[in-house]
Amino acid sequence: MIKQGLTGSLIGAALATPLPAAADPMPGMKGLQHIGITVPRLEEAVDFFEQVLGCEPFFTFGEFSFEDDWMERHLNVHPRARIRDFQMVRCGNGTNLEVFEYSAPDQNRRGLRNSDIGGHHLAFYVDDMAAAVADLTERGIRVLGEPSTFTEGPAAGLTWVYFLAPWGLQLELVSAPGGMAYEQGLERELWDPRTPAR
Repeated sequence: MIKQGLTGSLIGAALATPLPAAADPMPGMKGLQHIGITVPRLEEAVDFFEQVLGCEPFFTFGEFSFEDDWMERHLNVHPRARIRDFQMVRCGNGTNLEVFEYSAPDQNRRGLRNSDIGGHHLAFYVDDMAAAVADLTERGIRVLGEPSTFTEGPAAGLTWVYFLAPWGLQLELVSAPGGMAYEQGLERELWDPRTPAR
């Protein structure tokens, strides 16, 4: 079990950080449409998302490469970077994934950890945490420790556990069958794949 809360130093740092001036939101912004991730091998990654997580593969885009500086100007990558192919994938009731296979002269093949700037993970909601973890384990997927449950604070009621894709991408399972403590008394909550219209 994990106890949820901020330390005094974190609270102090948060209060000392100036917030940007209030501004009108971007005109017409509706929500998150996709998350892009780069993988070592596109076919392996899409197969993992489909076979293990039940995602649906959609169309591929084909190769992107240019002899000039188009890649650097438009994508902020090395001018000789090449996208071998990339594919859209839908994962249940949530945002889409855009999965890329890149090559580049300066490519970092180690991958980022959550503690690195730009570090990230993808979290998937499951109804039954024990069954989902057992399924991952049976498939030989590396699960990092045991599921943990927040028992205090705004996330009380949330159970989570990290696991790794075969190429090292950090993933997470989350489950909160009874909801989380922060939801009490609110008319509007965080987006939740269980109740997408709310």
